[in-house]
Amino acid sequence: MQVDLGDLNAFVAVAQAKGFREGARLMGASASGLSEAVRRLETQLGVRLLNRTTRSVSPTEAGQRLLTRLRPALSEVEAALDVVNNFRERPAGTLKLNVPMSAARLVLPAIIPGFLEAYPEIRLEVVAEESFVDILAAGCDAGIRYDERLEQDMIAVPIGPRTQRFATAAAPGYLDRRGRPTHPRDLLDHACMRGRFASGAMPPWEFERDGEVVNVDPSGPLLVRIGGATDLVVDAAVAGVGVVHLYEDWLRPHLASGALEPVLEDWWRPFPGPYLYYPGRRLVPAPLRAFIDFIKAGSDKDAI
Repeated sequence: MQVDLGDLNAFVAVAQAKGFREGARLMGASASGLSEAVRRLETQLGVRLLNRTTRSVSPTEAGQRLLTRLRPALSEVEAALDVVNNFRERPAGTLKLNVPMSAARLVLPAIIPGFLEAYPEIRLEVVAEESFVDILAAGCDAGIRYDERLEQDMIAVPIGPRTQRFATAAAPGYLDRRGRPTHPRDLLDHACMRGRFASGAMPPWEFERDGEVVNVDPSGPLLVRIGGATDLVVDAAVAGVGVVHLYEDWLRPHLASGALEPVLEDWWRPFPGPYLYYPGRRLVPAPLRAFIDFIKAGSDKDAI
C-alpha cells in the first residue's frame, strides 16, 4: 500500500495539535487542506483515525497506535532527507526550539541576531513555555532547560552564562516602610511576590552564605504563573508592592537605575547556567548542527 507522506504528516500535525486550525498554523497550511488530507488517508486505510467534534479533535484507538509508530519514523525520514543539506554551501531549513521564558529573555537575545546573520537560509521558530515537554512529540528539534530538568538520554550543550544567580530586591520606598531584612528568615514577615509553575509546584526561595543554605517559603499579595506573567511581578516590585526573587540578569536594569534595591545580596545563591538539549540520535538536522556549532564557537571565544 502506497500512502502519501504529506497525508501522514497532516495526520500527525492535527493529532498533536488537537485541532485542524492549530495544526494548519503549525504547518503553514490551510485547515481545509489538512482536513482533506486526513480524510484521504482514512479512506485509503479504511479506518477512522480521528474523532471530530465541534470543539475538539482526538485520535481514535487506531489513530493513537498509528501516531505512536509514526512519530519516530517521520523523524528519521526528516533526518535522512536533511543529509542533503550537508551538500549545500550553507545549511537551510527550519530550526524549532522549545525554551523557558527566562532563556527567551536572558539567553537567546545575545545569540540569535548573530546566528541568523551567519545562516540567512535558516528559519528559527522559538516556543517559550515553562513546562518540560517531549521535544520530539512537540515537533521541536531541541530545547533549553537547566540541568535538574534534563532527561538522561539527551545530549546537552552549555548555552549562555555558565553561572547565574537569583536576586532578591524591593523598591527603596517599600524597604523604608517595612525595614530591610538581614537574614532570609526575615522575609517571612514581608510581602513577597511568588511564582508557580503550570504543574502547581511553587519553588521555595533558596539562599546560601558561608556554607549555610536556607530555604524559605514566604507569602504575599501576588502570585503569578511562572513565565509570561513574570514581568508583572517585577513591575509590582518597582511600584513598591513587595519583595521579588528572580534571575539577577532580569532585575539588573532596575537595580542599576535604583528603582529596585538589592536585598540580602550576600546570600544570593549561584547556580549553573542552562543547556541546549536534543535527542541523542545519529543524524542531527543541519539547522540544529549549525546552531550547536555556533554556540560552541561563541563559548570558545568567551573562554579566551
